[in-house]
Amino acid sequence: MRILHLHVKKKYFEQIKSGEKTHEYRLANPYWTKRLVYDVEPELVIVYCGYPKKTDSSKVLIFPYTGVITIANFRHPEFGEKPVKVFAIRLQEGA
Repeated sequence: MRILHLHVKKKYFEQIKSGEKTHEYRLANPYWTKRLVYDVEPELVIVYCGYPKKTDSSKVLIFPYTGVITIANFRHPEFGEKPVKVFAIRLQEGA
């Protein structure tokens, strides 16, 4: 089974957990293109709050993989002041 693992900061983890944040964003650079443009798509997305211990399930969220979209001219403080191209990974409850 193919799984996409994403590590996020605590504030974003809490927003995803509450349902306030429904997408996770990654820069559309060679590193993330290699990981997000698949021949075979993953079945699950696992989101971690930082890098938790294996036994700490409170810092892990599991979602079904529902696809990735590309967004141009995206602005966010984490990516700097200029607009950038990003991958938006959809996160849905229920897995």
